[in-house]
Amino acid sequence: MKFKEDLLAKGFTVEQAKTVIDIINGEFIPKSRFDEVNEENKTLKGTIGERDKQLEELKKVGGDNAALKEKIESLQAENKSLSEQHAKELRDLKVDNAITTALTAAGAKNIKAVKALLSIDDKTELSEDGTIKGLAEQIKALAKSDGYLFEGAPKLKGVAPGESKDGLPGSRDPKNMTYTELAAYLEKNPGAEF
Repeated sequence: MKFKEDLLAKGFTVEQAKTVIDIINGEFIPKSRFDEVNEENKTLKGTIGERDKQLEELKKVGGDNAALKEKIESLQAENKSLSEQHAKELRDLKVDNAITTALTAAGAKNIKAVKALLSIDDKTELSEDGTIKGLAEQIKALAKSDGYLFEGAPKLKGVAPGESKDGLPGSRDPKNMTYTELAAYLEKNPGAEF
């Protein structure tokens, strides 16, 4: 179960993950899926309302057969266009949710910024499991080239405030250092000579 793996990846113990799954008991719906269904529901309600208006217009035209046929053809073309637009909007929403889910799992610090660096277009293929083909490879490449955008990025190393390049605190002479400062210096610089 992917949900259990996600919980374990977030640091839950096996017992904690099992408890969470037992509490949810199959009633969990991912937010991305909820958003998709909710958006589709809104669009369908709007489409039904539009079709009801079209039927009322057809009732008014009812007397002339040629005008009725013409009106039906124009409404069919309009409905086809609306259907295609709805399918594109739904696909775009699924792609956006898949990207957000993948970036969250990868530990992106700023999802919006990382999305801008991905090459996603209208030809992007959405697989049946809701993931995008090739997205994992793009994220891995970004994490390698721009690791600072992701959690767990390597820390930058440098000179600490108050230390000189040679590691001596404030470039002090080792003879004037306290025992603690000298021990820290020797730990950082094994084999140093004075």
